[in-house]
Amino acid sequence: MRRYGKHTDEDDIRVRPSRRGTRPRTHTRPKHEDAAEGLVLTVDRGRLTCLVEGRTITAMKARELGRKAVVVGDRVAVVGDLTGAKDTLARIVRVEERTSVLRRTADDNDPYERVIVANADQLAVVTALADPEPRPRLIDRCLVAAFDAGLEPLLVLTKSDLAPAEPLLETYAPLGVRYV
Repeated sequence: MRRYGKHTDEDDIRVRPSRRGTRPRTHTRPKHEDAAEGLVLTVDRGRLTCLVEGRTITAMKARELGRKAVVVGDRVAVVGDLTGAKDTLARIVRVEERTSVLRRTADDNDPYERVIVANADQLAVVTALADPEPRPRLIDRCLVAAFDAGLEPLLVLTKSDLAPAEPLLETYAPLGVRYV
């Protein structure tokens, strides 16, 4: 079908001719300089729990952020109702630059990495020394992820009364991994 001199496959599209290209559909977006600083604590189906000025609030991502992911640990700018009262909702309008990110892939064939947590300083790997036996390959993967993200790994060993820790600690001693 031809409309306005251009051919389109779909008959429900109206093509607007313009020499300057496309125009934004809305007015200039506000800069939100008065937005409060917050820290994302949880993410649950589009609702984010944030810590703002010592209060826990519920917020949602603003449309202008697009598909950009907001994850636990992100420092954000929040506007709207910041009282933290029941059934109130604030809006996250900006995500500050991340200092570190911990990533994962869905599986070995997935080319995309997903951010799990942002702005972390340390990764604690908790494992039992017995019942169940420690899983060295899982510990290795966690340590690789920590070193890749620039996080300080900490090995937390539980059930030390059931088995000695030395055989496992000897494995990771060359890496200089701290343990408790």
